[in-house]
Amino acid sequence: MPQMANVTVKKADGTTDIVYTAEVPSAGDSSPAQWSSKSASTTRAYRPIIRMTTAYNGPKTARRVSVTGKYPIVRLVSGVDTLVGTIPLELSAVIPLIVTDVEASEATRQFENFVTNVLIRECIEQGFAAT
Repeated sequence: MPQMANVTVKKADGTTDIVYTAEVPSAGDSSPAQWSSKSASTTRAYRPIIRMTTAYNGPKTARRVSVTGKYPIVRLVSGVDTLVGTIPLELSAVIPLIVTDVEASEATRQFENFVTNVLIRECIEQGFAAT
């Protein structure tokens, strides 16, 4: 099993690194691992959070992986940082136990790379599928 660690990602500018600090490792199935971007704010409620849970499907023929995130939108209102909204994010995958490691790797890497494609990122950011 992978060990909990900090995760470094690029900001939208493509050059600046943001560290998501490992906060809570998973205690097992359905118990989320959690990371947060502590550099985003000194106020905990204003920090982006990402959680990952994993568990068997009902008949235990596959593993479901769910990654969810909450990205707080904080704006200066009358000189005070104010939470004005939150962007919820979600990714889910079901990996059958019958597949090989190579097959699982190929499927997940292609999907991950698809989601990070410029066109797909633009669709997600704007909230509209390509037409």
